[in-house]
Amino acid sequence: MRALALFSGGLDSMLAIKAVVDQGVEVIAIHIKTGFGGTKDITALMRERAERAGAKLEVVDVREAYIQKILFDPVYGYGKNFNPCIDCHGYMFKVAKGLMSQYDASFLITGEVVGQRPMSQRVDAMKQVSKLADDWEDKLILRPMSAKLMEITAPEEKGWVDREKLHAISGRSREPQLTLAEAYGWEDYESPGGGCLLTEEHFSERLREFVAHDKLEVSDVDLLKYGRHFRLPDGAKLIVGRNQEDNEGLQAIKSEKYITVKLPVAGPFSLLSADATEQDRVLAARIAITYARSSAKEQYAIEMKGDEVWSVSPFASKKEAQRYFFNAATMKEN
Repeated sequence: MRALALFSGGLDSMLAIKAVVDQGVEVIAIHIKTGFGGTKDITALMRERAERAGAKLEVVDVREAYIQKILFDPVYGYGKNFNPCIDCHGYMFKVAKGLMSQYDASFLITGEVVGQRPMSQRVDAMKQVSKLADDWEDKLILRPMSAKLMEITAPEEKGWVDREKLHAISGRSREPQLTLAEAYGWEDYESPGGGCLLTEEHFSERLREFVAHDKLEVSDVDLLKYGRHFRLPDGAKLIVGRNQEDNEGLQAIKSEKYITVKLPVAGPFSLLSADATEQDRVLAARIAITYARSSAKEQYAIEMKGDEVWSVSPFASKKEAQRYFFNAATMKEN
């Protein structure tokens, strides 16, 4: 008997897998990659944690499809920010259900806990997820952490798992999960991904601002995770790194939509819209050099678009450059 588990790498999903593995079921942990999980690649850490719980990890990349099918037109709307949690969970289960034949799996599991999250982990929301996943009649989705508090599922009815060996955890308290982790001797189990960026206000604001000016592509999602973001007068987008992590993240982005602003002195890595007007290119050069090791009394040769060079002076202060932050009225950049 084999099951597929939606796997985030956090404690709840580890415990859900453990509860089923301990009943003799082979589990494959499926991590659905939407692109909004954070700035660091945590695949190695998730693989380690899946194995600790008794499962093998597989990563499924749905970034392009997620943008096209889910992000901008969710059936059940958004949470507090740009997070279509119910539709997102339904889509993940639908993807996993479509993989069942490939992995010869009989049912699906998840680490969701009733009442833990206000939008997606209510009992009625979980029913909505089942409908979106085309699982309303099949009842193949098992939630081992709260199974005893929910309607019986097909894996329980058919004897694939023993309902009495599952859990009855609910609410936002982590004490039951921490107690189980201690019993298993687990010490490293905090959520590795930092949660979904779509639930964060500042990232959601960046996303809304971006789609007001441009069509979102997969590479743009990574772009929104790093740096200071500026919207220049003629509409160009400028991103200026804040630290080494930003610089490395921006350098890794491969997109014909952006060009590099090359500085002659030590400073941040910066990207600019490739179709920026001459006025915006000059302004971008001034902003980028302002955040470098530079002097407002000197001129610097800034390279763009191959042999294109602009000779500019930095602003007298960063405050002048900050006028062009993407949302100055509610600016949270620094």
